[in-house]
Amino acid sequence: MEYVLDTNTIIHLMRGTPLVRENREKAQSSGARFIIPPLVNYEIRRGLIIKPIPAHEKAYSVICDNCALEDMSFDAWEQAARIYADLYVKRFTVSDADILIAAFCMVNGYTLVTDNKADFGKIDDLEFVNWVEC
Repeated sequence: MEYVLDTNTIIHLMRGTPLVRENREKAQSSGARFIIPPLVNYEIRRGLIIKPIPAHEKAYSVICDNCALEDMSFDAWEQAARIYADLYVKRFTVSDADILIAAFCMVNGYTLVTDNKADFGKIDDLEFVNWVEC
């Protein structure tokens, strides 16, 4: 299984949220692979630059050591445009950042780990799990 860690999931890991850590450890012990897309890295890095917290910086460094950092393909950008158009027709609003993260997951066949069901739940065919509630 390949999991993409959403920004809020990484924040939970940096803060040491017990259930999120347990679910990550469980997935890791079953051989899961973890990926951080460029947009999530950007969101985390900008937050750490604006408000540097040494413990969070160190935690993020450890998280990155155990994850693949992958670029976004042209196909993912195209998928994002299709997702946006679909949401527009349905009159749903989802941030461009979340659309791009979803497209990254969908094109690569990855499962997103997030507790943002309100937005990601609007995107058809996106596979995601919530480690905050599991």
